[in-house]
Amino acid sequence: MKSLRFHFYLLILYASIIIPTKCFGNICLQKDHVALFIFGDSLVDVGTNNYIDTLTDNRANIPPYGETFFKYPTGRASNGRLIPDFLAEYANLELIPPYLHPGYHRYVDGANFASGGAGTLDETRQGLVVALNTQLKYFKKLDTLLKQRLGEKEAKKLLSIAVYLTSVGSNDYLFRFTSNSSVYSPKEYVNLVIGNLTTVIEEIYKKGGRKHVFLNLHPLGCLPFVKAIKPENANPCVEEVTSITKLHNKALPKALKKLKSELRGLKYSIADFYTFLGERIVNPSKYGFKEGKISCCGTGPYNGIYSCGGKRAVGPKYELCRNISDYVFFDAPHPSEKVYQQFTEQIWSGTPNVIQPHSLKELFDH
Repeated sequence: MKSLRFHFYLLILYASIIIPTKCFGNICLQKDHVALFIFGDSLVDVGTNNYIDTLTDNRANIPPYGETFFKYPTGRASNGRLIPDFLAEYANLELIPPYLHPGYHRYVDGANFASGGAGTLDETRQGLVVALNTQLKYFKKLDTLLKQRLGEKEAKKLLSIAVYLTSVGSNDYLFRFTSNSSVYSPKEYVNLVIGNLTTVIEEIYKKGGRKHVFLNLHPLGCLPFVKAIKPENANPCVEEVTSITKLHNKALPKALKKLKSELRGLKYSIADFYTFLGERIVNPSKYGFKEGKISCCGTGPYNGIYSCGGKRAVGPKYELCRNISDYVFFDAPHPSEKVYQQFTEQIWSGTPNVIQPHSLKELFDH
């Protein structure tokens, strides 16, 4: 009996050495636990739009979405997982569901506020998405909740060591392109988008957020969706959209550098999704794909008419490829799971031509 008791205590001691813990209030986690908070659009939205009153075109909760990994549609605009899902795996976190999911309360792991179709500007698809400013409001509500549950000191500690992933801006420019209603010049419009983004970063900083990673804009002019709208101008991509995308991607690092000089302790990295995806569009076979310009799911030129799932405004007809892993794009505006998997692997490990100056692993470790 004494021997059993001795071995029992020895096991507890061994576990405490192997798996050190830290506690937030009465919730104890592994010592290296770091939360992940996600803001932005459909590239990182894991199903927020399932829980808001919006159009079917703004949702991905119909087959064949999700069929590669989850085997059912989850609201992710992909055939499987997105960047936050792969990132959670690398960071030893559980998959983080939408903040609006009524059954999710494990906020010590973080929260996902992203909404498909959302932009930095409230006017972008207004009333149909959770705009970035509203996502910020949700984050502030969560800050209050964490303080109530964990105490102010522990809540601040959790938010200060957390990592903040943001992918936003694409829809502002796509909305401008498709509505053709902007009174601003391209440069003025980029300044509006970047200006609102930096304001949100400042507000997150006030709540303790210090470690950020931003996706720059991918090659919007090369999306099957955009090329299908103006196929006559789509060789190789629609220059009108490409040019404003490049303006944004030049303005983003300048704005972040200025913020870093003003906000003490701010640490950030920029993940170059533009170059990463552009290389796979132009030379898919080099990266394990067969098709870089046509989407797997859709209709029309480049399969770029946004009909995937057959329940969208354009009608019930759509085509679906046989082997999704051969395609860079799953549907008209969105990459496939395989693209997200490759991208997350590179930004986690810190491939220098994809993310600078810190890898995501470094942001989680420090």
